[in-house]
Amino acid sequence: MVDRDAPILEAELHAYVDGELPADRRAAVRAWLAAHPDDAARVAAWQAQAELINARYAGVAQEPVPPRLDLNRLGRIDRRWTRLAVAAAVAAFVLGGLAGWFGRETWTGGIGGLRVFTTDAIDAHKLYVVEVRHPVEVAGTEEAHLVQWLSKRLGYDVRAPDLARIGLKLVGGRLLPGASGAGAALLMYEGPSGERFTIYCARSGAPATALRYQEAGPVAAFYWVDDNKGYVVAGPADRDRLLKVAQSVYDQEIAPSGQKRG
Repeated sequence: MVDRDAPILEAELHAYVDGELPADRRAAVRAWLAAHPDDAARVAAWQAQAELINARYAGVAQEPVPPRLDLNRLGRIDRRWTRLAVAAAVAAFVLGGLAGWFGRETWTGGIGGLRVFTTDAIDAHKLYVVEVRHPVEVAGTEEAHLVQWLSKRLGYDVRAPDLARIGLKLVGGRLLPGASGAGAALLMYEGPSGERFTIYCARSGAPATALRYQEAGPVAAFYWVDDNKGYVVAGPADRDRLLKVAQSVYDQEIAPSGQKRG
Protein backbone atom coordinates (compact mmCIF):
# COMPACT_ATOMS: atom_id res chain seq x y z
CA MET A 1 0.00 0.00 0.00
CA VAL A 2 1.33 3.45 -0.95
CA ASP A 3 1.38 6.10 1.78
CA ARG A 4 0.06 9.21 0.01
CA ASP A 5 1.14 11.42 2.92
CA ALA A 6 4.76 10.26 3.01
CA PRO A 7 6.80 13.31 1.92
CA ILE A 8 8.49 13.13 -1.46
CA LEU A 9 11.81 14.94 -1.77
CA GLU A 10 12.38 17.39 -4.62
CA ALA A 11 15.33 15.26 -5.75
CA GLU A 12 12.90 12.37 -6.25
CA LEU A 13 10.60 14.58 -8.33
CA HIS A 14 13.54 15.46 -10.59
CA ALA A 15 14.53 11.80 -10.82
CA TYR A 16 10.94 10.93 -11.73
CA VAL A 17 10.97 13.48 -14.57
CA ASP A 18 14.37 12.24 -15.78
CA GLY A 19 13.27 8.58 -15.72
CA GLU A 20 15.94 7.73 -13.13
CA LEU A 21 13.70 7.00 -10.16
CA PRO A 22 13.87 3.40 -8.85
CA ALA A 23 10.83 1.35 -9.80
CA ASP A 24 9.80 0.84 -6.19
CA ARG A 25 9.43 4.62 -5.70
CA ARG A 26 7.50 5.51 -8.85
CA ALA A 27 4.10 4.52 -7.43
CA ALA A 28 4.77 6.61 -4.32
CA VAL A 29 5.63 9.65 -6.44
CA ARG A 30 2.55 9.20 -8.65
CA ALA A 31 0.36 8.99 -5.55
CA TRP A 32 2.01 12.09 -4.11
CA LEU A 33 1.42 14.06 -7.31
CA ALA A 34 -2.22 12.98 -7.43
CA ALA A 35 -2.70 14.37 -3.92
CA HIS A 36 -0.55 17.50 -4.32
CA PRO A 37 -1.60 19.53 -7.39
CA ASP A 38 1.08 22.20 -6.83
CA ASP A 39 3.86 19.63 -7.13
CA ALA A 40 2.03 18.04 -10.06
CA ALA A 41 2.05 21.40 -11.84
CA ARG A 42 5.79 21.80 -11.19
CA VAL A 43 6.52 18.31 -12.53
CA ALA A 44 4.40 19.00 -15.61
CA ALA A 45 6.37 22.19 -16.26
CA TRP A 46 9.69 20.33 -15.86
CA GLN A 47 8.52 17.60 -18.23
CA ALA A 48 7.45 20.15 -20.82
CA GLN A 49 10.82 21.89 -20.57
CA ALA A 50 12.64 18.55 -20.91
CA GLU A 51 10.61 17.74 -24.02
CA LEU A 52 11.57 21.07 -25.56
CA ILE A 53 15.26 20.43 -24.87
CA ASN A 54 15.07 16.89 -26.24
CA ALA A 55 13.24 18.04 -29.34
CA ARG A 56 15.91 20.61 -30.04
CA TYR A 57 19.09 18.69 -29.19
CA ALA A 58 18.24 14.99 -29.55
CA GLY A 59 19.83 14.91 -33.01
CA VAL A 60 23.17 16.12 -31.64
CA ALA A 61 23.37 13.12 -29.29
CA GLN A 62 23.09 10.75 -32.27
CA GLU A 63 25.92 12.33 -34.27
CA PRO A 64 29.20 10.35 -34.56
CA VAL A 65 32.15 11.48 -32.48
CA PRO A 66 34.34 13.82 -34.58
CA PRO A 67 37.80 12.39 -35.44
CA ARG A 68 39.50 15.17 -33.52
CA LEU A 69 37.89 13.85 -30.32
CA ASP A 70 38.78 10.17 -30.89
CA LEU A 71 40.20 8.82 -27.62
CA ASN A 72 42.99 6.83 -29.30
CA ARG A 73 44.17 9.90 -31.16
CA LEU A 74 43.98 12.06 -28.08
CA GLY A 75 46.01 9.50 -26.17
CA ARG A 76 48.90 9.98 -28.59
CA ILE A 77 49.03 13.73 -28.09
CA ASP A 78 51.93 15.06 -26.09
CA ARG A 79 51.09 15.26 -22.37
CA ARG A 80 51.89 18.96 -22.37
CA TRP A 81 49.11 19.64 -24.85
CA THR A 82 46.79 17.34 -22.92
CA ARG A 83 47.33 19.43 -19.80
CA LEU A 84 46.60 22.56 -21.79
CA ALA A 85 43.42 21.00 -23.16
CA VAL A 86 42.27 20.03 -19.67
CA ALA A 87 42.98 23.53 -18.40
CA ALA A 88 41.03 25.02 -21.31
CA ALA A 89 38.10 22.68 -20.65
CA VAL A 90 38.04 23.64 -16.97
CA ALA A 91 38.16 27.31 -17.88
CA ALA A 92 35.34 26.87 -20.38
CA PHE A 93 33.27 25.04 -17.77
CA VAL A 94 33.80 27.78 -15.18
CA LEU A 95 33.14 30.59 -17.64
CA GLY A 96 30.13 28.76 -19.05
CA GLY A 97 28.72 28.32 -15.56
CA LEU A 98 29.21 31.99 -14.79
CA ALA A 99 27.61 32.98 -18.10
CA GLY A 100 24.66 30.72 -17.34
CA TRP A 101 24.29 32.24 -13.88
CA PHE A 102 24.51 35.85 -15.00
CA GLY A 103 22.31 35.11 -18.02
CA ARG A 104 19.55 33.47 -16.00
CA GLU A 105 17.31 36.56 -16.32
CA THR A 106 17.61 36.28 -20.11
CA TRP A 107 16.51 32.65 -19.94
CA THR A 108 13.52 33.51 -17.77
CA GLY A 109 12.38 35.75 -20.59
CA GLY A 110 12.22 32.79 -22.98
CA ILE A 111 9.92 29.80 -23.29
CA GLY A 112 11.03 28.30 -19.98
CA GLY A 113 10.40 31.60 -18.21
CA LEU A 114 6.99 31.87 -19.82
CA ARG A 115 6.04 28.48 -18.42
CA VAL A 116 7.14 29.59 -14.95
CA PHE A 117 5.11 32.77 -15.45
CA THR A 118 2.06 30.67 -16.36
CA THR A 119 2.58 28.35 -13.40
CA ASP A 120 2.68 31.37 -11.08
CA ALA A 121 -0.62 32.56 -12.53
CA ILE A 122 -2.22 29.13 -12.10
CA ASP A 123 -1.00 28.98 -8.51
CA ALA A 124 -2.56 32.40 -7.83
CA HIS A 125 -5.80 31.23 -9.45
CA LYS A 126 -5.98 28.12 -7.25
CA LEU A 127 -5.17 30.14 -4.14
CA TYR A 128 -7.89 32.78 -4.52
CA VAL A 129 -10.82 31.20 -6.39
CA VAL A 130 -11.69 29.10 -3.33
CA GLU A 131 -12.02 32.18 -1.11
CA VAL A 132 -15.59 32.98 -0.12
CA ARG A 133 -15.32 36.23 1.82
CA HIS A 134 -12.03 37.67 0.51
CA PRO A 135 -11.36 36.48 -3.04
CA VAL A 136 -10.32 40.00 -4.17
CA GLU A 137 -8.97 43.26 -2.73
CA VAL A 138 -11.23 45.58 -4.73
CA ALA A 139 -14.75 44.47 -5.69
CA GLY A 140 -16.04 44.50 -9.25
CA THR A 141 -18.63 47.11 -8.27
CA GLU A 142 -15.68 49.53 -8.11
CA GLU A 143 -14.31 48.63 -11.53
CA ALA A 144 -13.17 52.17 -12.42
CA HIS A 145 -11.21 52.48 -9.18
CA LEU A 146 -9.83 48.94 -9.58
CA VAL A 147 -8.33 49.44 -13.05
CA GLN A 148 -7.05 52.93 -12.17
CA TRP A 149 -5.33 51.63 -9.04
CA LEU A 150 -3.76 48.63 -10.78
CA SER A 151 -2.64 50.74 -13.75
CA LYS A 152 -0.95 53.24 -11.45
CA ARG A 153 0.81 50.58 -9.41
CA LEU A 154 1.98 48.55 -12.41
CA GLY A 155 2.90 51.41 -14.72
CA TYR A 156 0.78 50.39 -17.71
CA ASP A 157 -2.90 50.38 -18.64
CA VAL A 158 -4.83 47.56 -17.02
CA ARG A 159 -8.26 46.81 -18.47
CA ALA A 160 -11.05 44.64 -17.12
CA PRO A 161 -12.52 42.93 -20.20
CA ASP A 162 -16.30 42.83 -20.51
CA LEU A 163 -17.20 39.14 -20.39
CA ALA A 164 -20.95 39.53 -19.83
CA ARG A 165 -21.56 38.27 -23.37
CA ILE A 166 -20.23 34.87 -22.36
CA GLY A 167 -22.00 34.84 -19.01
CA LEU A 168 -19.25 36.05 -16.69
CA LYS A 169 -19.35 38.97 -14.28
CA LEU A 170 -16.38 40.76 -12.72
CA VAL A 171 -15.88 39.74 -9.08
CA GLY A 172 -12.96 42.14 -8.63
CA GLY A 173 -9.20 42.09 -8.59
CA ARG A 174 -6.03 42.32 -6.58
CA LEU A 175 -2.35 43.26 -6.84
CA LEU A 176 0.17 40.42 -6.64
CA PRO A 177 3.97 40.23 -6.56
CA GLY A 178 5.50 39.21 -9.88
CA ALA A 179 8.87 38.07 -11.19
CA SER A 180 11.98 40.05 -10.16
CA GLY A 181 9.96 42.19 -7.76
CA ALA A 182 7.57 43.51 -10.41
CA GLY A 183 3.86 43.47 -9.70
CA ALA A 184 1.07 41.56 -11.39
CA ALA A 185 -2.68 42.13 -11.71
CA LEU A 186 -5.20 39.38 -11.01
CA LEU A 187 -8.81 39.89 -12.14
CA MET A 188 -11.49 37.39 -11.18
CA TYR A 189 -14.76 36.58 -12.98
CA GLU A 190 -17.62 34.30 -12.01
CA GLY A 191 -20.21 32.37 -14.01
CA PRO A 192 -23.86 31.67 -13.21
CA SER A 193 -23.08 28.28 -11.67
CA GLY A 194 -20.27 29.66 -9.51
CA GLU A 195 -17.32 28.65 -11.69
CA ARG A 196 -14.50 31.18 -11.52
CA PHE A 197 -11.93 32.35 -14.05
CA THR A 198 -8.96 34.65 -13.52
CA ILE A 199 -6.89 36.91 -15.74
CA TYR A 200 -3.26 37.33 -14.67
CA CYS A 201 -1.27 40.14 -16.29
CA ALA A 202 2.33 41.26 -15.75
CA ARG A 203 5.37 42.53 -17.62
CA SER A 204 7.18 39.85 -19.63
CA GLY A 205 10.42 39.82 -21.60
CA ALA A 206 9.35 36.78 -23.63
CA PRO A 207 8.71 37.15 -27.38
CA ALA A 208 5.14 37.84 -28.50
CA THR A 209 3.06 34.68 -28.91
CA ALA A 210 -0.43 33.61 -29.93
CA LEU A 211 -2.67 31.63 -27.57
CA ARG A 212 -1.04 28.61 -25.96
CA TYR A 213 -2.55 26.01 -23.63
CA GLN A 214 -1.32 24.45 -20.40
CA GLU A 215 -3.02 22.04 -17.98
CA ALA A 216 -2.33 21.57 -14.27
CA GLY A 217 -4.69 18.88 -13.02
CA PRO A 218 -8.22 20.25 -12.61
CA VAL A 219 -7.05 23.74 -13.62
CA ALA A 220 -5.94 24.84 -17.08
CA ALA A 221 -4.85 28.08 -18.71
CA PHE A 222 -4.42 29.81 -22.03
CA TYR A 223 -1.51 32.24 -22.10
CA TRP A 224 0.15 34.64 -24.50
CA VAL A 225 2.53 37.62 -24.66
CA ASP A 226 1.88 40.91 -26.42
CA ASP A 227 3.50 44.34 -26.17
CA ASN A 228 5.90 43.17 -23.42
CA LYS A 229 3.03 41.98 -21.24
CA GLY A 230 2.12 38.41 -20.45
CA TYR A 231 -1.48 37.29 -19.97
CA VAL A 232 -2.80 34.07 -18.42
CA VAL A 233 -6.50 33.17 -18.43
CA ALA A 234 -7.03 30.31 -15.95
CA GLY A 235 -10.10 28.30 -15.02
CA PRO A 236 -11.56 24.80 -14.82
CA ALA A 237 -9.89 22.36 -17.23
CA ASP A 238 -12.71 22.46 -19.79
CA ARG A 239 -10.68 23.41 -22.85
CA ASP A 240 -13.57 24.50 -25.08
CA ARG A 241 -15.16 26.68 -22.40
CA LEU A 242 -11.81 28.15 -21.35
CA LEU A 243 -10.92 28.87 -24.98
CA LYS A 244 -14.07 30.99 -25.39
CA VAL A 245 -13.12 33.00 -22.31
CA ALA A 246 -9.50 33.37 -23.39
CA GLN A 247 -10.41 34.42 -26.93
CA SER A 248 -12.78 37.08 -25.62
CA VAL A 249 -10.07 38.44 -23.32
CA TYR A 250 -7.44 38.17 -26.07
CA ASP A 251 -9.55 40.06 -28.60
CA GLN A 252 -10.33 42.86 -26.16
CA GLU A 253 -6.72 43.21 -25.02
CA ILE A 254 -5.15 43.01 -28.49
CA ALA A 255 -7.73 44.98 -30.51
CA PRO A 256 -6.78 48.41 -29.08
CA SER A 257 -3.23 48.01 -30.41
CA GLY A 258 -4.49 47.06 -33.87
CA GLN A 259 -3.05 43.55 -33.82
CA LYS A 260 -4.81 40.48 -35.13
CA ARG A 261 -5.21 37.17 -33.36
CA GLY A 262 -2.77 34.52 -34.61
